[in-house]
Amino acid sequence: MIIITGSAGFIGSCLVSELNYLGYYNLILVDDFSSQNKNKNLKNSKFHKKIDRNHFIDWFNNNYKDISFLFHLGARTDTSELDIEIFKYLNLNYSKALYKICVKYNIPFVYASSAATYGMGEFGFDDNHEKISSLLPLNPYAVYKNKFDKWILSNIDKPHSFVGLKFFNVYGPNEYHKSRMASVIFHAYNQIMKSGEMKLFKSHSKNFFNGEQSRDFVYVKDVVKTLIFFFKNQNKSGIYNLGTGESRSFNDLIFITFKALKKECKISYIDIPGDIRNTYQYYTRAKISKLRNIGFKEKFYSLEEGVTEYVQEYLLEKKYY
Repeated sequence: MIIITGSAGFIGSCLVSELNYLGYYNLILVDDFSSQNKNKNLKNSKFHKKIDRNHFIDWFNNNYKDISFLFHLGARTDTSELDIEIFKYLNLNYSKALYKICVKYNIPFVYASSAATYGMGEFGFDDNHEKISSLLPLNPYAVYKNKFDKWILSNIDKPHSFVGLKFFNVYGPNEYHKSRMASVIFHAYNQIMKSGEMKLFKSHSKNFFNGEQSRDFVYVKDVVKTLIFFFKNQNKSGIYNLGTGESRSFNDLIFITFKALKKECKISYIDIPGDIRNTYQYYTRAKISKLRNIGFKEKFYSLEEGVTEYVQEYLLEKKYY
């Protein structure tokens, strides 16, 4: 059986749907299932069992013989959360506990890291293992993601294979429940449908004009097919960037969203909220040569392709992956 933690969340539920499409139904789904909004992501999914994350570690220790693979996508993902104890528990110690079980019973382990670990990008966006210990994350979420990356690499004991994926700015279906942490595209769609315009953050840096802050935006379908690649190729251990290798501005993103909606583009600019202004990334771009060099040849969606499909086939239709 295959375990997916964070299975009711954005990326986890899309992975469940794709595994179902490929004929895998022997899935153990792990999450906090108390949110009805999140559970909607799984309404058409097929699986063997759901387990609450608070009970899962004990279950895993008792049922390891039945497990062939673990996708660990569950985490606290709110970058504005300041309670480090939450991150210490969910994003570090919980992950360590799962990894140790995988080491003990030689179970392949794939987990979600984050591009937020790169901070302001002082050392670039290179997934070379030797650079990970030098990174300067900007918020508690990123700090604890980076702590786990460093712990994994320093750990002498390894399972059959381990893979950490530094997700860049992921967007796409099944993020309806994410509220403030949903993608800019999701917020843009809702703002445009309500008011006919979009408010973007001003630049508080002399190096960027308003709206020209840029990100490596990656469509969730590309994230899922990369996860499947590591599921099918279990001899590729390491930490890898997962982005498109391209950086596009927020102005571009919103223009494409308006075009997908067949509406005139209207953008205004507002101040970045004070609680995130000092930790705001102005530029990200994944270096993906390491991923390409191990045999991942799939073409990523362009921003135009991904946003147009997401808006027209999912948001307008109120569809799930």
